[in-house]
Amino acid sequence: MATIGQNTKSKFVFNWREEEAKHEPGSAFELTDKVANQLFKSIPGSSISNVPRRTSKVTVVGVGNVGMACAQTILTQDLCDELALVDVVEEKLKGEMLDLQHAAAFLPRSKILADTDYKVTADSDICIVTAGARQREGESRLALVEKNVSLFKKIIPQLVKHSPDTILLIISNPVDALTYVAYKLSGLPPNRVIGSGTNLDSSRFRWLLADHLDVNAQNVHGYIVGEHGDSSVPLWSSVSVGGIPIISYLKQRHIDYNPDTLSELHRIVVDGAYEVIKLKGYTSWAIGYSVASLVKSVLRDQRRIHPVSVCSQGFHGIKDQAYLSLPAEIGRSGIIGVMDSPLTDEEREQLQKSAKTMAEIQKKLDI
Repeated sequence: MATIGQNTKSKFVFNWREEEAKHEPGSAFELTDKVANQLFKSIPGSSISNVPRRTSKVTVVGVGNVGMACAQTILTQDLCDELALVDVVEEKLKGEMLDLQHAAAFLPRSKILADTDYKVTADSDICIVTAGARQREGESRLALVEKNVSLFKKIIPQLVKHSPDTILLIISNPVDALTYVAYKLSGLPPNRVIGSGTNLDSSRFRWLLADHLDVNAQNVHGYIVGEHGDSSVPLWSSVSVGGIPIISYLKQRHIDYNPDTLSELHRIVVDGAYEVIKLKGYTSWAIGYSVASLVKSVLRDQRRIHPVSVCSQGFHGIKDQAYLSLPAEIGRSGIIGVMDSPLTDEEREQLQKSAKTMAEIQKKLDI
């Protein structure tokens, strides 16, 4: 029996990874490898690293309503050791920094910095970009993208210069097009440039279904994919509640449902942001929590699956280098793999149409 002070080494009673090689072909271990290799596919050009870091630093560019909601949520969830804020409006920037610093007694310990100089972002694990012009009434999406491209040409190179190993998380709208812009400007591998995409849309989707069924939204699983916008695609074929696929359940029980009802629910999801903006002038809290969930998945290597904006070329028959949302496994290296979700013919056709829409916009950009 070991005595106090005696050097002892902890030992696993069973380590399945070490035992894996001892199992014959056809074993559960071999099957899990095959499933994992088929279910998730890396984006071509990805650079995956498993080297852990002991401290974490997050940068938020833009201290508007969205940027500060992201910063506040990240701090309250104790997701970083250091937070850097960047903006061009010096007084506003300093005021937001001080306001957060004054809450130090009520928050987990984090160092909070702010500056108009991007040097403050040095060695960031994640750089969150929320800065960007808002779409005006009557303004085309292309015009908005072009306006924000000019801004991104100033932001992205500076972030990568001071944090060459960072992961870029793009929140600014139109998020899919700007994620593509950030990828092109940064020179980073595609797994390290992520757009928030339909992560929030999918949360709205799950909440709406949960509200109708009177269950917890965490027991509802389903994704909105494609463009973060009007051409997004709800994957009804894989929606489940408590592990029960809803559409299959309705068919098995011979319960009639109207496809128009499903379209109506999707429309409510798409219009959700417009409704909030109409009522309070902007969206902030939901996107803040959405971003925090992505930051947590990265920094804690949780390998959770999020529908985020990625390079979709080669997935589901998409031929263009279009950026749009697909369910992806996210960890310390960014996007570890994109899930090869089974789609119906209709869903695949809608997704490909969404990709073509994004590809046309991307081709017109000056980058």
